[in-house]
Amino acid sequence: MTTRVSAVLTGMAAISVAWVLVVAPSAAAFTTRDMLGRDVTLAAPPQRIVSLVPSVTEILYALNAESLLVGVTDFCDFPPEARRQPKVGGMVAPSLEAIVALRPDLVIATNEGTREDTFTQLSRVGVPVYLVAAHHVADATSLIRRLGELTRREHAAGPLMAGLERRIEAVKKAVLPLGRPRVLYVLWPEPLIVPGREAIVTELIQLAGGRSLTAEDADAWPRYSLEAAVAKSPEVILLANHGAGTGPVSMEKWQRLASLPAVKAGRLHSVDGDLMHRYGPRFVDGLEQLARAIHPEAFR
Repeated sequence: MTTRVSAVLTGMAAISVAWVLVVAPSAAAFTTRDMLGRDVTLAAPPQRIVSLVPSVTEILYALNAESLLVGVTDFCDFPPEARRQPKVGGMVAPSLEAIVALRPDLVIATNEGTREDTFTQLSRVGVPVYLVAAHHVADATSLIRRLGELTRREHAAGPLMAGLERRIEAVKKAVLPLGRPRVLYVLWPEPLIVPGREAIVTELIQLAGGRSLTAEDADAWPRYSLEAAVAKSPEVILLANHGAGTGPVSMEKWQRLASLPAVKAGRLHSVDGDLMHRYGPRFVDGLEQLARAIHPEAFR
């Protein structure tokens, strides 16, 4: 393993020699702080960005900053145009050589989806890494603002954030006079994975007028037993679908639990997981979908 890592680093160093002067500190260099509180020094506003986060890719397109993208992961599939960007592999272990070959002046990643070893090795060859994370709605809007500043697209970030905030307020107003049904959100059926306190979907459920039954769990995405979930008597069950390539979500197992209030009332629904788990601008589409599933009476 040590030999393989050394070979990778040697290859990366060879690739980077030709462009190291481009990213060397200059009079225009500045330091910014990423979402984990790390100082990131850039030679100039980034002109060649590799995104290792699908949410970030979506935001850059929404800010009309897609011309700055030179590479994305295999999972960056929205908007459809993003699929035509050069690929650097998956989120967990992207190809370091592919990233360096694209000569980025900034890589945007997350420590919640990419191995720390990736950041370390990129730093060794002088590629700045900006880390992002979003567990709450305020984090998602903050990321839009931050990326607007990084890419000099503040003029686009402001109206985008204002539009999202108006839609959030509209949902909150629509569900305000209504009750808060008990909601079981299922990220994954087997093993059963649900959202905890630090998952953005937990806050979206609350904003949509529901009460997530797993909101108090300290983990972002804890595993549950079916028995523990059933014992909470959910009044609404939401099953996350994970994109067109995974096929329709199966409801059969849950439909057999006929004694559950949600099943009795016919309140077993499939929702688009990409809207609920990513923190690009479409998270508000997810909020609206959740609100219609939890409180259909408010949106007739």
